[in-house]
Amino acid sequence: MHTRYELQNIISGLGNNTGKNTIQAAANYLRQSKKTSRNAEEQEFTKEQETAKLICWINEQDLWFNQHDESRFLASGAEQRVYLDQDSRFVYKLNDTIFYQFWLDYFYSLLIHNYFFPSTSYELIGFFQENNVLFAVVKQYYVEMTAVTEVNAIRNLLSVNGFIHKKNNDYFNPIIGIILEDLHEENVLTNTDVLFFIDTVFYLDESFF
Repeated sequence: MHTRYELQNIISGLGNNTGKNTIQAAANYLRQSKKTSRNAEEQEFTKEQETAKLICWINEQDLWFNQHDESRFLASGAEQRVYLDQDSRFVYKLNDTIFYQFWLDYFYSLLIHNYFFPSTSYELIGFFQENNVLFAVVKQYYVEMTAVTEVNAIRNLLSVNGFIHKKNNDYFNPIIGIILEDLHEENVLTNTDVLFFIDTVFYLDESFF
């Protein structure tokens, strides 16, 4: 059974998150940057300030992704573009975090996804900049769809894990205090009768803390 305590440990940097340390390191860096900003009695930490801090950290850690190949493009959505990795067992995704108020929220979403869905876990492999827009580059196993995903199958599986269907493709887990949105059929693929959650958008509810 998933517990709030386990997830709080992962979000705070205390938990073991299957070795995806770059996500945790990025989250820890931004969390400390926000704390420093508050201690200095600065104005509210904006996403633009957060992005500038993150770019400094990317430079320090040499995390720029230099293997991007536009010819390997597969698909795109509102928030990301998907490419076949050089290792064809994987895809990599460029995500500009448009669905998130802050970069830190995006990194938390990755950590939550990896907690719930380790079979399609994200690995943060670097960052990419295009037309002054910063993208996170995440790597994930490529999942081949063998059947159309049924909405009821998604809802049933999430219900077993404590998620309540709210409206459309949005869910809430009141026990843990997390929100899951935009979970339509294209974000959950069916392969040999097994559901694979490949794209999720998680948010922490106020009740999480």
